[in-house]
Amino acid sequence: MSSLLLSRRDLEFLLYEWLDVTALTRRERYAEHSRETFDAVLELGERIADEHFAGHNKLADVNEPTMDGDGRVVLIPEVKAALDVFARAGLLAAEFDEALGGMQLPNVVSKAVLSWFQAANVGTSAYPFLTIANANLLVAHGSPEQVERWVRPMAEGRFFGTMCLSEPQAGSSLADITTRAEPQEDGTHRLTGTKMWISAGDHELSENIVHLVLAKIPGGPPGVKGISLFIVPKVLLDEDGGLGERNDVALVGLNHKMGYRGTVNTVLNFGEGVHTPGGSPGAVGYLVGEPHKGLIYMFHMMNEARIGVGLDASALGYTGYLHALDYAKVRLQGRPLAGKDPSAPPVPLIEHVDVRRMLLAQKSYVEGGLALGLYCSRLVDEERTAENEADRRRASLLLDVLTPIAKSWPSQWCLAANDLAIQVHGGYGYTREYNVEQFYRDNRLNPIHEGTHGVQGLDLLGRKVVAQGGEGLRVLGEAIAATVSRAPATAQAEAERLTAAFDRLAAVTARLWSTGDAEVALANASVYLEAAGHIVVAWIWLEQLVAAADREGDFYTGKRRAARYFFRYELPRTGPQLDLLDSLDRTTLDMDPAWF
Repeated sequence: MSSLLLSRRDLEFLLYEWLDVTALTRRERYAEHSRETFDAVLELGERIADEHFAGHNKLADVNEPTMDGDGRVVLIPEVKAALDVFARAGLLAAEFDEALGGMQLPNVVSKAVLSWFQAANVGTSAYPFLTIANANLLVAHGSPEQVERWVRPMAEGRFFGTMCLSEPQAGSSLADITTRAEPQEDGTHRLTGTKMWISAGDHELSENIVHLVLAKIPGGPPGVKGISLFIVPKVLLDEDGGLGERNDVALVGLNHKMGYRGTVNTVLNFGEGVHTPGGSPGAVGYLVGEPHKGLIYMFHMMNEARIGVGLDASALGYTGYLHALDYAKVRLQGRPLAGKDPSAPPVPLIEHVDVRRMLLAQKSYVEGGLALGLYCSRLVDEERTAENEADRRRASLLLDVLTPIAKSWPSQWCLAANDLAIQVHGGYGYTREYNVEQFYRDNRLNPIHEGTHGVQGLDLLGRKVVAQGGEGLRVLGEAIAATVSRAPATAQAEAERLTAAFDRLAAVTARLWSTGDAEVALANASVYLEAAGHIVVAWIWLEQLVAAADREGDFYTGKRRAARYFFRYELPRTGPQLDLLDSLDRTTLDMDPAWF
Protein backbone atom coordinates (compact mmCIF):
# COMPACT_ATOMS: atom_id res chain seq x y z
CA MET A 1 0.00 0.00 0.00
CA SER A 2 1.27 3.47 -0.88
CA SER A 3 2.02 5.82 1.99
CA LEU A 4 -0.66 8.32 3.00
CA LEU A 5 2.00 10.65 4.40
CA LEU A 6 3.95 11.68 1.30
CA SER A 7 4.81 10.23 -2.09
CA ARG A 8 8.25 8.64 -2.04
CA ARG A 9 8.14 8.63 -5.84
CA ASP A 10 7.56 12.37 -5.92
CA LEU A 11 10.42 13.01 -3.49
CA GLU A 12 12.74 10.94 -5.66
CA PHE A 13 11.66 12.87 -8.73
CA LEU A 14 12.21 16.23 -7.03
CA LEU A 15 15.57 15.33 -5.51
CA TYR A 16 17.18 13.28 -8.26
CA GLU A 17 15.47 14.04 -11.55
CA TRP A 18 14.91 17.76 -10.97
CA LEU A 19 17.26 19.17 -8.29
CA ASP A 20 20.10 16.73 -9.07
CA VAL A 21 21.18 16.50 -5.45
CA THR A 22 23.78 13.83 -6.25
CA ALA A 23 25.79 16.59 -7.95
CA LEU A 24 26.37 18.03 -4.48
CA THR A 25 28.53 15.00 -3.62
CA ARG A 26 31.25 16.46 -5.85
CA ARG A 27 31.75 19.18 -3.25
CA GLU A 28 34.16 18.63 -0.38
CA ARG A 29 31.54 18.97 2.39
CA TYR A 30 29.36 16.21 0.94
CA ALA A 31 32.05 14.04 -0.65
CA GLU A 32 31.38 11.11 1.69
CA HIS A 33 27.78 10.88 0.48
CA SER A 34 26.16 9.24 -2.54
CA ARG A 35 22.74 8.38 -3.92
CA GLU A 36 22.88 5.28 -1.71
CA THR A 37 23.42 7.23 1.53
CA PHE A 38 20.70 9.72 0.60
CA ASP A 39 18.27 6.89 -0.13
CA ALA A 40 19.16 5.20 3.14
CA VAL A 41 18.40 8.25 5.26
CA LEU A 42 15.20 8.95 3.32
CA GLU A 43 14.06 5.40 3.98
CA LEU A 44 15.04 5.71 7.64
CA GLY A 45 13.06 8.92 8.00
CA GLU A 46 9.99 7.45 6.33
CA ARG A 47 10.10 4.36 8.55
CA ILE A 48 10.53 6.24 11.84
CA ALA A 49 7.86 8.77 10.89
CA ASP A 50 5.41 6.01 10.06
CA GLU A 51 6.18 3.74 13.00
CA HIS A 52 6.81 6.22 15.82
CA PHE A 53 5.20 9.56 14.91
CA ALA A 54 2.05 8.95 12.86
CA GLY A 55 0.52 6.57 15.39
CA HIS A 56 0.06 9.15 18.14
CA ASN A 57 -0.84 12.15 15.97
CA LYS A 58 -4.54 12.00 16.84
CA LEU A 59 -3.83 10.93 20.43
CA ALA A 60 -1.68 14.01 21.05
CA ASP A 61 -4.33 16.19 19.43
CA VAL A 62 -7.02 14.92 21.81
CA ASN A 63 -4.75 14.90 24.88
CA GLU A 64 -3.27 18.38 24.90
CA PRO A 65 -0.37 19.32 27.20
CA THR A 66 -1.39 20.21 30.76
CA MET A 67 0.28 21.56 33.89
CA ASP A 68 0.39 19.46 37.03
CA GLY A 69 0.20 20.75 40.58
CA ASP A 70 3.95 21.42 40.64
CA GLY A 71 3.80 23.58 37.49
CA ARG A 72 5.34 20.94 35.23
CA VAL A 73 4.14 20.21 31.71
CA VAL A 74 2.52 16.81 31.23
CA LEU A 75 2.53 15.22 27.77
CA ILE A 76 1.44 11.79 26.60
CA PRO A 77 4.42 9.38 26.87
CA GLU A 78 4.37 8.59 23.15
CA VAL A 79 5.84 12.04 22.41
CA LYS A 80 9.06 11.45 24.33
CA ALA A 81 9.32 7.87 23.05
CA ALA A 82 9.16 9.12 19.46
CA LEU A 83 11.67 11.90 20.05
CA ASP A 84 14.10 9.49 21.69
CA VAL A 85 14.01 7.32 18.56
CA PHE A 86 14.49 10.42 16.39
CA ALA A 87 17.55 11.48 18.41
CA ARG A 88 19.08 7.99 18.52
CA ALA A 89 18.83 7.80 14.74
CA GLY A 90 21.07 10.87 14.52
CA LEU A 91 18.46 12.96 12.71
CA LEU A 92 18.86 15.97 15.01
CA ALA A 93 22.46 16.22 13.83
CA ALA A 94 21.83 15.34 10.20
CA GLU A 95 23.16 18.61 8.75
CA PHE A 96 25.80 19.34 11.38
CA ASP A 97 29.54 18.97 10.97
CA GLU A 98 31.04 15.57 11.65
CA ALA A 99 33.01 17.28 14.44
CA LEU A 100 29.69 17.82 16.23
CA GLY A 101 28.53 14.28 15.60
CA GLY A 102 26.61 15.19 12.46
CA MET A 103 26.14 13.47 9.10
CA GLN A 104 26.93 16.60 7.03
CA LEU A 105 23.88 15.95 4.88
CA PRO A 106 22.95 18.58 2.31
CA ASN A 107 20.22 20.88 3.57
CA VAL A 108 17.89 19.85 0.75
CA VAL A 109 18.19 16.14 1.59
CA SER A 110 17.75 16.80 5.29
CA LYS A 111 14.60 18.85 4.67
CA ALA A 112 13.19 16.11 2.43
CA VAL A 113 13.77 13.58 5.21
CA LEU A 114 12.15 15.85 7.79
CA SER A 115 9.08 16.31 5.57
CA TRP A 116 8.05 12.77 6.48
CA PHE A 117 7.82 13.83 10.12
CA GLN A 118 5.94 17.01 9.32
CA ALA A 119 3.36 14.97 7.45
CA ALA A 120 3.17 12.27 10.12
CA ASN A 121 2.88 14.41 13.23
CA VAL A 122 3.50 18.14 13.01
CA GLY A 123 2.97 18.58 16.75
CA THR A 124 5.69 16.20 17.89
CA SER A 125 8.08 17.12 15.08
CA ALA A 126 8.11 20.77 16.20
CA TYR A 127 10.39 19.97 19.17
CA PRO A 128 13.40 18.74 17.16
CA PHE A 129 12.79 21.20 14.33
CA LEU A 130 13.03 24.19 16.67
CA THR A 131 16.11 22.63 18.22
CA ILE A 132 17.82 22.21 14.86
CA ALA A 133 17.13 25.83 13.89
CA ASN A 134 18.34 27.04 17.30
CA ALA A 135 21.56 25.06 16.95
CA ASN A 136 22.14 26.29 13.39
CA LEU A 137 21.93 29.89 14.60
CA LEU A 138 24.51 29.25 17.31
CA VAL A 139 26.83 27.49 14.87
CA ALA A 140 26.63 30.55 12.61
CA HIS A 141 26.86 33.31 15.24
CA GLY A 142 27.88 31.83 18.59
CA SER A 143 31.37 31.55 20.01
CA PRO A 144 33.29 28.24 19.85
CA GLU A 145 32.66 27.81 23.57
CA GLN A 146 28.90 28.37 23.12
CA VAL A 147 28.80 25.85 20.29
CA GLU A 148 30.56 23.27 22.43
CA ARG A 149 28.44 23.87 25.56
CA TRP A 150 25.02 24.23 23.95
CA VAL A 151 25.00 22.91 20.37
CA ARG A 152 26.69 19.59 21.03
CA PRO A 153 24.06 18.49 23.62
CA MET A 154 21.31 19.61 21.21
CA ALA A 155 22.86 17.58 18.40
CA GLU A 156 22.84 14.58 20.73
CA GLY A 157 19.19 15.13 21.67
CA ARG A 158 19.95 15.78 25.35
CA PHE A 159 18.98 19.47 25.17
CA PHE A 160 16.13 20.98 23.14
CA GLY A 161 15.91 24.58 21.93
CA THR A 162 13.39 27.39 21.43
CA MET A 163 13.14 30.91 20.05
CA CYS A 164 11.71 33.61 22.37
CA LEU A 165 10.77 36.71 20.40
CA SER A 166 7.23 37.92 20.97
CA GLU A 167 5.73 39.45 24.10
CA PRO A 168 2.09 39.90 25.16
CA GLN A 169 2.03 43.63 24.38
CA ALA A 170 4.24 43.50 21.28
CA GLY A 171 3.00 40.69 19.03
CA SER A 172 5.04 40.76 15.84
CA SER A 173 6.19 44.37 16.48
CA LEU A 174 9.57 43.46 17.93
CA ALA A 175 10.56 47.12 18.27
CA ASP A 176 8.17 47.20 21.23
CA ILE A 177 9.62 44.36 23.29
CA THR A 178 10.48 45.33 26.89
CA THR A 179 12.52 42.37 28.16
CA ARG A 180 15.68 43.81 29.73
CA ALA A 181 19.18 42.39 29.99
CA GLU A 182 21.35 43.95 32.69
CA PRO A 183 25.13 43.46 32.23
CA GLN A 184 26.98 41.76 35.10
CA GLU A 185 30.60 41.97 36.19
CA ASP A 186 31.21 38.33 35.24
CA GLY A 187 30.24 39.01 31.62
CA THR A 188 26.78 37.47 31.83
CA HIS A 189 23.49 39.37 31.77
CA ARG A 190 20.42 39.13 33.98
CA LEU A 191 17.15 39.09 32.06
CA THR A 192 13.72 40.19 33.24
CA GLY A 193 10.54 40.14 31.17
CA THR A 194 7.75 38.02 29.72
CA LYS A 195 7.73 36.08 26.45
CA MET A 196 4.55 34.87 24.76
CA TRP A 197 3.67 32.14 22.24
CA ILE A 198 6.82 30.15 22.98
CA SER A 199 6.47 26.77 21.32
CA ALA A 200 8.22 23.97 23.24
CA GLY A 201 8.92 26.52 25.99
CA ASP A 202 8.72 24.03 28.86
CA HIS A 203 8.51 20.27 29.12
CA GLU A 204 10.20 17.19 30.56
CA LEU A 205 11.28 15.78 27.19
CA SER A 206 14.95 16.67 27.54
CA GLU A 207 17.56 17.31 30.20
CA ASN A 208 17.58 21.03 29.45
CA ILE A 209 15.95 23.69 27.24
CA VAL A 210 18.12 26.29 25.51
CA HIS A 211 16.08 29.47 25.03
CA LEU A 212 17.28 32.03 22.50
CA VAL A 213 15.85 35.27 23.86
CA LEU A 214 15.59 38.75 22.34
CA ALA A 215 16.08 41.49 24.93
CA LYS A 216 17.31 45.07 25.21
CA ILE A 217 20.42 46.15 27.09
CA PRO A 218 19.73 49.44 28.91
CA GLY A 219 21.25 52.42 27.12
CA GLY A 220 21.10 50.81 23.69
CA PRO A 221 19.53 52.38 20.58
CA PRO A 222 15.72 52.56 20.42
CA GLY A 223 13.58 50.16 18.43
CA VAL A 224 14.92 47.06 16.72
CA LYS A 225 18.44 48.49 16.56
CA GLY A 226 18.68 48.06 20.32
CA ILE A 227 17.80 44.36 20.42
CA SER A 228 20.39 41.82 21.55
CA LEU A 229 20.28 38.01 21.57
CA PHE A 230 20.94 35.80 24.59
CA ILE A 231 21.24 32.13 25.43
CA VAL A 232 19.06 31.61 28.50
CA PRO A 233 18.99 27.95 29.56
CA LYS A 234 16.31 26.44 31.75
CA VAL A 235 19.10 24.81 33.79
CA LEU A 236 22.54 26.37 34.19
CA LEU A 237 25.68 24.33 33.53
CA ASP A 238 28.70 23.89 35.75
CA GLU A 239 32.24 24.40 34.48
CA ASP A 240 32.40 20.86 33.11
CA GLY A 241 29.13 21.18 31.20
CA GLY A 242 27.08 19.19 33.71
CA LEU A 243 23.65 20.30 34.88
CA GLY A 244 23.76 22.82 37.70
CA GLU A 245 21.14 24.95 39.45
CA ARG A 246 17.81 25.96 37.96
CA ASN A 247 17.78 29.29 36.09
CA ASP A 248 15.09 31.89 36.83
CA VAL A 249 12.86 30.92 33.90
CA ALA A 250 9.30 30.31 35.08
CA LEU A 251 6.39 28.72 33.27
CA VAL A 252 3.40 31.05 33.73
CA GLY A 253 0.78 29.25 31.66
CA LEU A 254 -0.09 27.30 28.53
CA ASN A 255 -1.75 28.57 25.38
CA HIS A 256 -4.28 26.21 23.79
CA LYS A 257 -4.44 26.49 20.01
CA MET A 258 -6.84 25.01 17.47
CA GLY A 259 -4.01 22.97 15.94
CA TYR A 260 -0.45 21.83 16.69
CA ARG A 261 -1.94 20.67 19.97
CA GLY A 262 0.87 18.24 20.63
CA THR A 263 3.36 21.14 20.74
CA VAL A 264 3.24 22.75 24.16
CA ASN A 265 2.87 26.52 23.75
CA THR A 266 3.83 28.67 26.69
CA VAL A 267 4.01 32.00 28.47
CA LEU A 268 7.42 32.35 30.15
CA ASN A 269 8.62 34.81 32.75
CA PHE A 270 12.32 35.57 32.98
CA GLY A 271 13.57 36.91 36.28
CA GLU A 272 10.33 36.44 38.16
CA GLY A 273 12.20 35.45 41.32
CA VAL A 274 10.92 31.88 41.47
CA HIS A 275 14.55 30.81 41.16
CA THR A 276 17.47 33.13 41.96
CA PRO A 277 20.75 31.71 40.66
CA GLY A 278 23.58 32.83 42.94
CA GLY A 279 21.08 34.75 45.03
CA SER A 280 20.82 37.55 42.43
CA PRO A 281 17.61 38.62 40.65
CA GLY A 282 17.07 37.86 37.00
CA ALA A 283 17.60 34.92 34.64
CA VAL A 284 21.21 34.32 33.66
CA GLY A 285 21.79 34.97 29.98
CA TYR A 286 24.84 34.72 27.74
CA LEU A 287 25.19 37.28 24.95
CA VAL A 288 25.40 35.86 21.43
CA GLY A 289 27.71 37.85 19.19
CA GLU A 290 27.77 41.62 19.62
CA PRO A 291 25.32 43.80 21.56
CA HIS A 292 22.39 45.31 19.62
CA LYS A 293 22.70 42.90 16.69
CA GLY A 294 20.31 40.33 18.07
CA LEU A 295 17.62 40.71 15.44
CA ILE A 296 20.17 40.27 12.66
CA TYR A 297 21.27 37.00 14.27
CA MET A 298 17.73 35.90 15.00
CA PHE A 299 16.83 36.28 11.34
CA HIS A 300 19.12 33.31 10.70
CA MET A 301 16.72 31.16 12.73
CA MET A 302 13.60 33.02 11.57
CA ASN A 303 14.39 32.57 7.88
CA GLU A 304 15.13 28.89 8.40
CA ALA A 305 11.87 28.62 10.33
CA ARG A 306 9.96 30.44 7.58
CA ILE A 307 11.04 27.93 4.96
CA GLY A 308 10.28 25.24 7.53
CA VAL A 309 6.76 26.58 8.04
CA GLY A 310 6.21 26.46 4.29
CA LEU A 311 7.37 22.84 4.26
CA ASP A 312 5.12 22.14 7.27
CA ALA A 313 2.18 23.52 5.33
CA SER A 314 3.11 21.58 2.21
CA ALA A 315 3.45 18.32 4.16
CA LEU A 316 0.09 18.79 5.88
CA GLY A 317 -1.53 19.64 2.57
CA TYR A 318 0.17 16.67 0.92
CA THR A 319 -0.97 14.08 3.47
CA GLY A 320 -4.49 15.56 3.33
CA TYR A 321 -4.46 15.20 -0.45
CA LEU A 322 -3.32 11.56 -0.25
CA HIS A 323 -6.04 10.79 2.29
CA ALA A 324 -8.65 12.43 0.04
CA LEU A 325 -7.35 10.56 -3.01
CA ASP A 326 -7.50 7.25 -1.17
CA TYR A 327 -11.03 7.96 0.06
CA ALA A 328 -12.21 9.01 -3.40
CA LYS A 329 -11.01 5.72 -4.85
CA VAL A 330 -12.85 3.49 -2.36
CA ARG A 331 -15.97 5.46 -1.40
CA LEU A 332 -18.91 4.46 -3.63
CA GLN A 333 -21.50 7.17 -4.15
CA GLY A 334 -23.72 8.31 -7.00
CA ARG A 335 -23.69 7.42 -10.66
CA PRO A 336 -22.21 8.99 -13.78
CA LEU A 337 -24.05 12.01 -15.19
CA ALA A 338 -24.69 10.09 -18.39
CA GLY A 339 -26.03 7.10 -16.50
CA LYS A 340 -29.76 6.51 -16.96
CA ASP A 341 -30.25 3.35 -14.95
CA PRO A 342 -31.06 4.09 -11.25
CA SER A 343 -30.52 0.41 -10.44
CA ALA A 344 -26.90 0.52 -11.65
CA PRO A 345 -24.33 0.18 -8.88
CA PRO A 346 -22.78 3.41 -7.47
CA VAL A 347 -19.34 4.42 -8.66
CA PRO A 348 -16.26 5.56 -6.74
CA LEU A 349 -16.21 9.27 -5.99
CA ILE A 350 -13.19 9.73 -8.23
CA GLU A 351 -15.40 8.97 -11.25
CA HIS A 352 -17.21 12.30 -10.70
CA VAL A 353 -15.59 15.15 -12.59
CA ASP A 354 -15.93 17.71 -9.80
CA VAL A 355 -14.14 15.38 -7.40
CA ARG A 356 -11.34 15.04 -9.94
CA ARG A 357 -11.24 18.84 -10.17
CA MET A 358 -10.77 19.10 -6.40
CA LEU A 359 -8.11 16.41 -6.37
CA LEU A 360 -6.26 18.02 -9.27
CA ALA A 361 -6.30 21.39 -7.49
CA GLN A 362 -4.88 19.75 -4.37
CA LYS A 363 -2.19 17.98 -6.38
CA SER A 364 -1.13 21.23 -8.03
CA TYR A 365 -0.93 23.05 -4.69
CA VAL A 366 0.87 20.43 -2.60
CA GLU A 367 3.32 19.20 -5.20
CA GLY A 368 4.05 22.82 -6.12
CA GLY A 369 4.49 23.83 -2.48
CA LEU A 370 6.78 20.91 -1.63
CA ALA A 371 8.87 21.57 -4.73
CA LEU A 372 9.22 25.26 -3.83
CA GLY A 373 10.38 24.43 -0.30
CA LEU A 374 12.95 21.92 -1.52
CA TYR A 375 14.16 24.35 -4.18
CA CYS A 376 14.80 26.93 -1.47
CA SER A 377 16.57 24.27 0.59
CA ARG A 378 18.80 23.54 -2.41
CA LEU A 379 19.58 27.27 -2.57
CA VAL A 380 20.76 27.08 1.05
CA ASP A 381 23.29 24.46 -0.07
CA GLU A 382 24.37 26.69 -2.95
CA GLU A 383 24.72 29.66 -0.61
CA ARG A 384 26.95 27.62 1.70
CA THR A 385 29.00 25.48 -0.65
CA ALA A 386 28.92 26.77 -4.25
CA GLU A 387 32.43 26.79 -5.70
CA ASN A 388 32.63 30.50 -6.48
CA GLU A 389 31.51 33.71 -4.82
CA ALA A 390 29.28 34.75 -7.74
CA ASP A 391 27.19 31.58 -7.47
CA ARG A 392 26.95 31.90 -3.68
CA ARG A 393 25.82 35.50 -3.96
CA ARG A 394 23.27 34.69 -6.65
CA ALA A 395 21.82 31.93 -4.46
CA SER A 396 21.65 34.32 -1.51
CA LEU A 397 19.83 36.99 -3.52
CA LEU A 398 17.34 34.49 -4.92
CA LEU A 399 16.76 32.95 -1.50
CA ASP A 400 16.08 36.38 0.01
CA VAL A 401 13.33 37.05 -2.54
CA LEU A 402 11.83 33.58 -2.33
CA THR A 403 11.77 33.17 1.47
CA PRO A 404 8.59 35.21 2.18
CA ILE A 405 6.87 33.40 -0.71
CA ALA A 406 8.11 29.98 0.42
CA LYS A 407 6.62 30.69 3.84
CA SER A 408 3.30 32.25 2.86
CA TRP A 409 2.25 30.61 -0.40
CA PRO A 410 2.08 27.03 0.95
CA SER A 411 0.51 28.36 4.16
CA GLN A 412 -2.36 29.75 2.10
CA TRP A 413 -2.75 27.27 -0.72
CA CYS A 414 -1.85 24.00 0.97
CA LEU A 415 -4.38 25.01 3.60
CA ALA A 416 -6.79 25.40 0.69
CA ALA A 417 -5.83 21.83 -0.28
CA ASN A 418 -6.80 20.67 3.22
CA ASP A 419 -10.12 22.45 2.82
CA LEU A 420 -10.72 20.57 -0.43
CA ALA A 421 -9.70 17.29 1.23
CA ILE A 422 -12.52 17.78 3.72
CA GLN A 423 -14.88 18.56 0.84
CA VAL A 424 -13.96 15.34 -0.96
CA HIS A 425 -14.85 13.42 2.20
CA GLY A 426 -18.23 15.14 2.33
CA GLY A 427 -19.97 15.00 5.71
CA TYR A 428 -17.43 12.52 7.02
CA GLY A 429 -14.69 15.10 6.47
CA TYR A 430 -15.93 17.21 9.37
CA THR A 431 -15.82 14.34 11.84
CA ARG A 432 -12.87 13.41 14.06
CA GLU A 433 -13.09 9.80 12.92
CA TYR A 434 -11.29 10.94 9.77
CA ASN A 435 -7.89 12.63 9.77
CA VAL A 436 -8.52 15.46 7.35
CA GLU A 437 -10.24 17.76 9.85
CA GLN A 438 -7.14 17.71 12.07
CA PHE A 439 -4.85 18.38 9.11
CA TYR A 440 -6.89 21.52 8.39
CA ARG A 441 -6.77 22.71 12.01
CA ASP A 442 -3.04 22.08 12.23
CA ASN A 443 -2.37 23.86 8.96
CA ARG A 444 -4.50 26.88 9.83
CA LEU A 445 -1.76 27.99 12.23
CA ASN A 446 0.85 28.27 9.48
CA PRO A 447 -0.47 31.51 7.92
CA ILE A 448 0.40 33.10 11.29
CA HIS A 449 3.53 31.15 12.32
CA GLU A 450 6.77 33.10 11.78
CA GLY A 451 5.03 36.21 10.49
CA THR A 452 1.59 36.66 8.98
CA HIS A 453 0.85 37.11 5.29
CA GLY A 454 0.78 40.86 5.95
CA VAL A 455 4.27 40.75 7.46
CA GLN A 456 5.61 38.64 4.60
CA GLY A 457 3.98 40.90 2.01
CA LEU A 458 5.63 43.97 3.52
CA ASP A 459 8.95 42.11 3.61
CA LEU A 460 8.70 41.05 -0.03
CA LEU A 461 7.44 44.30 -1.56
CA GLY A 462 8.95 46.70 0.97
CA ARG A 463 12.43 45.20 1.11
CA LYS A 464 13.28 42.10 -0.87
CA VAL A 465 12.33 43.13 -4.42
CA VAL A 466 13.74 46.66 -4.10
CA ALA A 467 16.91 46.00 -2.08
CA GLN A 468 20.20 46.73 -3.87
CA GLY A 469 18.39 48.40 -6.71
CA GLY A 470 16.06 45.49 -7.28
CA GLU A 471 18.85 42.98 -7.87
CA GLY A 472 16.97 40.13 -6.22
CA LEU A 473 13.98 40.55 -8.53
CA ARG A 474 16.35 40.73 -11.49
CA VAL A 475 18.01 37.46 -10.47
CA LEU A 476 14.57 35.85 -10.15
CA GLY A 477 13.72 37.07 -13.64
CA GLU A 478 16.93 35.57 -15.00
CA ALA A 479 16.16 32.24 -13.36
CA ILE A 480 12.67 32.20 -14.85
CA ALA A 481 14.03 33.16 -18.30
CA ALA A 482 16.53 30.30 -18.08
CA THR A 483 13.72 27.84 -17.38
CA VAL A 484 11.65 29.24 -20.25
CA SER A 485 14.59 28.75 -22.61
CA ARG A 486 14.67 25.04 -21.68
CA ALA A 487 10.93 24.46 -21.95
CA PRO A 488 10.04 21.55 -24.25
CA ALA A 489 7.89 22.12 -27.32
CA THR A 490 4.90 20.67 -25.48
CA ALA A 491 5.19 23.40 -22.83
CA GLN A 492 5.65 26.47 -25.01
CA ALA A 493 2.20 27.83 -24.16
CA GLU A 494 3.00 27.61 -20.45
CA ALA A 495 6.40 29.22 -21.02
CA GLU A 496 4.83 32.16 -22.83
CA ARG A 497 2.20 32.65 -20.12
CA LEU A 498 4.86 32.60 -17.42
CA THR A 499 7.03 35.11 -19.24
CA ALA A 500 4.09 37.47 -19.67
CA ALA A 501 3.09 37.14 -16.02
CA PHE A 502 6.58 37.83 -14.68
CA ASP A 503 7.12 40.77 -17.03
CA ARG A 504 3.86 42.23 -15.76
CA LEU A 505 4.94 41.67 -12.14
CA ALA A 506 8.22 43.50 -12.76
CA ALA A 507 6.39 46.39 -14.43
CA VAL A 508 3.87 46.63 -11.60
CA THR A 509 6.68 46.59 -9.04
CA ALA A 510 8.26 49.59 -10.74
CA ARG A 511 4.87 51.30 -10.97
CA LEU A 512 4.17 50.86 -7.25
CA TRP A 513 7.45 52.47 -6.25
CA SER A 514 7.36 55.20 -8.92
CA THR A 515 5.05 57.34 -6.78
CA GLY A 516 7.59 57.88 -4.04
CA ASP A 517 4.78 57.24 -1.55
CA ALA A 518 5.55 54.15 0.54
CA GLU A 519 2.03 54.02 2.00
CA VAL A 520 0.48 53.77 -1.46
CA ALA A 521 3.12 51.31 -2.65
CA LEU A 522 2.57 48.99 0.31
CA ALA A 523 -1.19 49.38 0.81
CA ASN A 524 -1.86 46.13 -1.02
CA ALA A 525 1.37 44.27 -0.22
CA SER A 526 -0.55 41.07 0.60
CA VAL A 527 -2.13 41.11 -2.87
CA TYR A 528 1.35 41.53 -4.32
CA LEU A 529 2.61 38.60 -2.25
CA GLU A 530 -0.17 36.32 -3.50
CA ALA A 531 0.34 37.31 -7.15
CA ALA A 532 4.11 36.92 -6.91
CA GLY A 533 3.63 33.57 -5.18
CA HIS A 534 1.43 32.21 -7.93
CA ILE A 535 3.92 33.34 -10.57
CA VAL A 536 6.81 31.72 -8.69
CA VAL A 537 4.92 28.44 -8.27
CA ALA A 538 4.02 28.50 -11.97
CA TRP A 539 7.77 28.76 -12.61
CA ILE A 540 8.38 25.80 -10.27
CA TRP A 541 5.79 23.82 -12.23
CA LEU A 542 7.49 24.72 -15.51
CA GLU A 543 10.76 23.50 -13.98
CA GLN A 544 9.06 20.18 -13.26
CA LEU A 545 7.75 20.02 -16.82
CA VAL A 546 11.31 20.44 -18.08
CA ALA A 547 12.48 17.61 -15.79
CA ALA A 548 9.61 15.37 -16.94
CA ALA A 549 10.00 16.10 -20.65
CA ASP A 550 9.85 13.06 -22.94
CA ARG A 551 9.31 10.69 -20.01
CA GLU A 552 6.46 8.24 -20.15
CA GLY A 553 4.25 6.69 -17.50
CA ASP A 554 1.38 7.60 -15.24
CA PHE A 555 3.61 9.51 -12.82
CA TYR A 556 4.93 11.89 -15.49
CA THR A 557 1.55 12.26 -17.15
CA GLY A 558 0.15 13.20 -13.74
CA LYS A 559 2.84 15.84 -13.39
CA ARG A 560 1.99 17.31 -16.76
CA ARG A 561 -1.73 17.40 -15.96
CA ALA A 562 -1.15 19.09 -12.61
CA ALA A 563 1.04 21.71 -14.31
CA ARG A 564 -1.59 22.23 -16.98
CA TYR A 565 -4.20 22.76 -14.28
CA PHE A 566 -2.04 25.32 -12.50
CA PHE A 567 -1.36 27.30 -15.65
CA ARG A 568 -4.98 27.26 -16.82
CA TYR A 569 -6.87 27.60 -13.54
CA GLU A 570 -4.45 29.28 -11.12
CA LEU A 571 -1.98 31.53 -12.94
CA PRO A 572 -4.83 33.59 -14.52
CA ARG A 573 -5.77 34.71 -10.97
CA THR A 574 -2.79 37.05 -11.10
CA GLY A 575 -4.23 39.16 -13.93
CA PRO A 576 -6.90 40.99 -11.87
CA GLN A 577 -4.52 41.19 -8.91
CA LEU A 578 -1.84 42.92 -10.98
CA ASP A 579 -4.49 45.21 -12.49
CA LEU A 580 -5.50 46.27 -8.99
CA LEU A 581 -1.90 46.89 -7.95
CA ASP A 582 -1.16 48.81 -11.15
CA SER A 583 -4.10 51.15 -10.44
CA LEU A 584 -2.53 52.25 -7.13
CA ASP A 585 -5.86 51.58 -5.51
CA ARG A 586 -6.40 53.40 -2.20
CA THR A 587 -9.61 51.68 -1.05
CA THR A 588 -8.08 50.08 2.02
CA LEU A 589 -5.66 52.94 2.67
CA ASP A 590 -8.43 55.52 2.75
CA MET A 591 -10.78 53.50 4.94
CA ASP A 592 -11.25 55.43 8.18
CA PRO A 593 -11.46 53.21 11.30
CA ALA A 594 -14.60 55.08 12.30
CA TRP A 595 -16.41 53.77 9.21
CA PHE A 596 -16.27 50.12 10.23
